[in-house]
Amino acid sequence: IISGPPSLFSFPRLLNVSSNVSAQSVPFQGSSTLMTAVISLTVFLVGLTGNTLAIYVVLRYAKMKTVTNIYILNLAVADELYIIGLPFLTTQNVLSYWPFGSFLCRVVMTADSMNQFTSIFCLTVMSMDRYLAVVHPIRSTKWRRPRVAKVVSAAVWAVSFIVVLPVVIFSDVQDTFNSCNMIWPEPKDVWSTAFIIYTSTVGFFGPLLIICLCYLLIVVKVKSSGARVGFTKRRRSERKVTRMVVVIVVVFVLCWLPFFIINMVNLVVIIPESSTTAGIYFFAVILSYANSCANPLLYGFLSDNFKQSFKKVGGKSNIAYISVKQSLKECISPASFHARVWTEIL
Repeated sequence: IISGPPSLFSFPRLLNVSSNVSAQSVPFQGSSTLMTAVISLTVFLVGLTGNTLAIYVVLRYAKMKTVTNIYILNLAVADELYIIGLPFLTTQNVLSYWPFGSFLCRVVMTADSMNQFTSIFCLTVMSMDRYLAVVHPIRSTKWRRPRVAKVVSAAVWAVSFIVVLPVVIFSDVQDTFNSCNMIWPEPKDVWSTAFIIYTSTVGFFGPLLIICLCYLLIVVKVKSSGARVGFTKRRRSERKVTRMVVVIVVVFVLCWLPFFIINMVNLVVIIPESSTTAGIYFFAVILSYANSCANPLLYGFLSDNFKQSFKKVGGKSNIAYISVKQSLKECISPASFHARVWTEIL
């Protein structure tokens, strides 16, 4: 049983869609190629710039090396990992086949899957960290340290790689469509269904349940102790960080929920093939891609430290630009030109 046509399955993030979809061509593909290329290019430019900037400021400035920012650093690295592979995925979508060979297919698919799982695991760890900071501020001090955060981050990457081992093993270039996708052994339907349930549970709904539980406990704690504690400077600071993490989580859920809903619905219902359903698939995947470039924008808007660090980098860039511009002016000005000529003659 063929898992799907290249028009629908040219993005690795659509590899979960079950084999209920028939293998006929879909009319949406032709009209979406240019839109796909434009959106992918936008996501690539914004995501590469934003995540590179986020990684730079966390590594560059000492005040940015907080526990939360270390987790954000890993989130940015995961997004960067995906962004770098985006040109390969876009090329496949435009050409309707994979021209880069089996090895790069496996590398790009693995990187894409690592982004998906590492992102949700990082957000889960960040939510647990917020729970400890708000509900157990004193007892959690020894655990909420940058060194511990680095160890936890390393564990997140290790677990993510173990979770995506099926992708590492079974991703390859399909003979039928010459597209980069998952090639399941027999019985293919069973493997495909098991993989959808596996990725949806481990990579989204399970972590989301933990995240919701953490914030439910935080809300209960804040409501019960708000009147007694008052609004100290530390309390306000913690609330700002918590608000930022909550917004990042909400945006992540909004960007990924359509994708996983489509996967789960497609397990039990045969989705009719049309330009409308193809458009829905396309929208769901592009929305999940957009999450990779949305996070740096959220850091800049919601975190004062990130905002100030971004401005510092921007200020240095402006100073460098002005310096280069001034040097160029001096080089091409008549006075400086004649001065250099007379110096060489003398």
